[in-house]
Amino acid sequence: MPRYRIAHAAALLGVSDDTVRRWVESGRLRAVEGPGPVQVEGRDLAALAQQVATAPELGSPVAASARNRLTGLVTRVVKDTVMAQVDLQCGPFRVVSLMSAEAATELGLEPGVLAVASVKSTHVVVEVPERP
Repeated sequence: MPRYRIAHAAALLGVSDDTVRRWVESGRLRAVEGPGPVQVEGRDLAALAQQVATAPELGSPVAASARNRLTGLVTRVVKDTVMAQVDLQCGPFRVVSLMSAEAATELGLEPGVLAVASVKSTHVVVEVPERP
């Protein structure tokens, strides 16, 4: 199961390190016991990302891009023998990708895994970045 340090978790949630520490202290987010820096389970972080997600008021767009890369956490993976549905929480945005079950397995996608959704037209491609 992936684990994230406080600073990385804060960046993924779009909040400060201190906010994540307060959530750990209050019990809203569970810290993983062990030596070294405090870490949180990816699965718990993904669940919290869904709870705190709010869409920002952005106003009217003045320009749009055909290509976007959205970094987030996998929140759900549903697989059958051929296909998989992968849900990601990318800040306030929920992104859903359909891919082969084989690809989802090869990428090791499961709730809590850090992933990048690359969006081009009507296709969403999910990438797994190197771990820091």
